[in-house]
Amino acid sequence: MRILIYSLNFAPEPTGIGKYSGEMVAWLVAQGHAVRVVTAPPYYPAWQVGEGYSAWAYRVERWQGATVHRCPLWVPRQAGGFKRVLHLASFALSSLPVMLAQVFWRPDVVWVVEPPLFCAPAAWATARLCGAKAWLHVQDFEVDAAFSLGLLKGAGLRRLARAGESWLMRRFDRVSSISQRMLANARAKGVAPERLRFFPNWVGIQAASPQGVAAYRAQLQLAPGQVVALYSGTMGEKQGLEVLAELARLCQAAAQPRPDLLFVFCGSAGAGRSKLEALCQGLPNVRFLDLQPAERLADFLAMADIHLLPQRADAADLVMPSKLTGMLASARPVVATAHPETELGSVVQACGVVVAPENAQAFADAVLSLAADPGQRQALGAAGYAYAARHLERDAVLAGFEAELDELLAGGHPVDE
Repeated sequence: MRILIYSLNFAPEPTGIGKYSGEMVAWLVAQGHAVRVVTAPPYYPAWQVGEGYSAWAYRVERWQGATVHRCPLWVPRQAGGFKRVLHLASFALSSLPVMLAQVFWRPDVVWVVEPPLFCAPAAWATARLCGAKAWLHVQDFEVDAAFSLGLLKGAGLRRLARAGESWLMRRFDRVSSISQRMLANARAKGVAPERLRFFPNWVGIQAASPQGVAAYRAQLQLAPGQVVALYSGTMGEKQGLEVLAELARLCQAAAQPRPDLLFVFCGSAGAGRSKLEALCQGLPNVRFLDLQPAERLADFLAMADIHLLPQRADAADLVMPSKLTGMLASARPVVATAHPETELGSVVQACGVVVAPENAQAFADAVLSLAADPGQRQALGAAGYAYAARHLERDAVLAGFEAELDELLAGGHPVDE
């Protein structure tokens, strides 16, 4: 089939939506499908356009058998509030003519990912103009998250944005998301249940190399038996990373401190990391690293003894952290800040420890307890690995998606509400 992918973020971005969109396209091409991508130049998570690309130029390239159209966008140094809106809108506007031109290619399916929701109208219009099916995939409910996190404000603006979001979502033939709670949110916004599909983030179940793990521990100059608590991923607003600094401080000052406990915070340079580095200044139990190469990620994640997954309470069930999949596949336990009734909380409870969001003392107590109990770490890590292998294995998830595409195309002409 012919599949048109519309995604602000795409390979070679190493994390988040760009990583998943790239892996999905490569997999679909390998199955024999014709794939085109409309995207922006790579800029995330550094918020800086990658070397060899221009923020202001249109470009067409071939990537692993797919045709990729790169469209201009404005990249602010710090993306917050109105600047983020302009950033997203710049891509939606520059990519509109490229999307409409794809009508002549006559795709069978137009698949668009949110965020940004700004791209949904062009995806829907392109699909309807050429008789294709329209599929909206929600990685984050960005409208809800933006208001919950205080990035956007105003009751009137909130009502208007939610009404527009609901109207758009109801026009798509399929709406998918990465967690059951997020699907329930889509249903509450008016999407008919028969149009909803569960399409989780996936992970390649790849065994870590003992030599690679040893190399990382040597790089960090770790003593035998030293315990590493790792945060690796995007350093942005919705993670609530300030709690990591307080966590490290509390563990250092605990009544029974563990001198063998080291915190490693890994992420790209930017405002979020700079803020966290400033908060951690003077803490001897903290190290910072840059994002690691994708080909070494399995070894890097397995180097840890404990994974840290902070999440702000006001982002609960509006997002599902994509980094969780790699944590689970590493066979290491996770300590997450989440309410137990959220989907993140329900998943982590079976393979780690869940503590109240933004409660640094509870976070520290959980980490110290796991650091002192290697048997519990091993048991919880094994449970996480089993969950990933059973529910999140890449080929199985993408094969299910392909089957849903076949079913969608067999279902007749699109019908708008």
